[in-house]
Amino acid sequence: MRLIIIGFGNVGRSFVEIVKGREEWLRMRYGFTPQVVAIVDRGGAIISQTGIALEEALTARKLGGSVAHHKELGHEGMSALSAIDNVEADVLLELTPTKMPDGEPALTHIESAIKKGLNVVTANKGPLAVAMPALIELAQYEGVHLKFSGTVGGGTPILDFAKNCLNGDKIESIEGILNGTTNYILTRMFDAGITMEEALDEAKKAGYAEADSSYDISGLDSASKLVIMCNWILGKRVSIRDVRLEGISKVNVQDVEKLKRSGKAIKLVGFADDSEISVHPRPIPLDSPLCVKGTFNAVAFKTEFAGNITLIGHGAGGKETASAVLRDLIDIKKMLLK
Repeated sequence: MRLIIIGFGNVGRSFVEIVKGREEWLRMRYGFTPQVVAIVDRGGAIISQTGIALEEALTARKLGGSVAHHKELGHEGMSALSAIDNVEADVLLELTPTKMPDGEPALTHIESAIKKGLNVVTANKGPLAVAMPALIELAQYEGVHLKFSGTVGGGTPILDFAKNCLNGDKIESIEGILNGTTNYILTRMFDAGITMEEALDEAKKAGYAEADSSYDISGLDSASKLVIMCNWILGKRVSIRDVRLEGISKVNVQDVEKLKRSGKAIKLVGFADDSEISVHPRPIPLDSPLCVKGTFNAVAFKTEFAGNITLIGHGAGGKETASAVLRDLIDIKKMLLK
């Protein structure tokens, strides 16, 4: 399976590291032999139709700041769209940082790849928050697969669980902690009594925050994930514009301490049912399954027959999200063999 990787930040490099270390295992267990034929980052591209030596791509990025600095295979200044148009591949991995409110340039990358007949795996929430129903319809029309499990919950298979493991039951509502960065910030404020600014600085140094941390603080990241869940799980046709949104910028240490004394913690909570789609900070009892700490995400599905089911897992981090990208690729491989 020939892959084009667009975006070579934490997720892209983590994906390459995982594949590089698991080549024989992937082949033996899944019959899956990924071949990266192009990688594009901000400086340009590295391209080889016979397959890129992944260690060389990582070294070029580390030493020169871009994969385009590879002496033989580098193409300085090459755009993602040029690579999509000119490189023969089977799957596009769109792993660039989320940009809101328009989801670009990832939205155009995905649309262009689908129209060319490429399957697409993305960990980028922006295009789906803006145009998920249209992208799904386009992929169906072109007869390709669009996979996005890494957009919600990092490595925790929240979307796959809700879609595939609750057959025969009805999910009546979704409620959860959907952003690992804000959960880390609010946890540090709760545990250490530090300010939001201090906790955010810690999150950035640890690599948990988005490229633009305002997406986290404003609640846009959580809202984007909630939109994806509403479309994919609840069958709604909604976009980011339909979410009633409030971030955590107004939460202060005094609020946190006051609730702490009453056995509660402030969490940024997303909620959706038949009549409401919202993201806002609210008190959660400390003994609630949703009251997770650090970068954990927690999502509770209220179902008609099985009752409340809560999934908990890490929601931030390059390796966690990269594991979801790999999971999607293996699913595509299985579907193509049917």
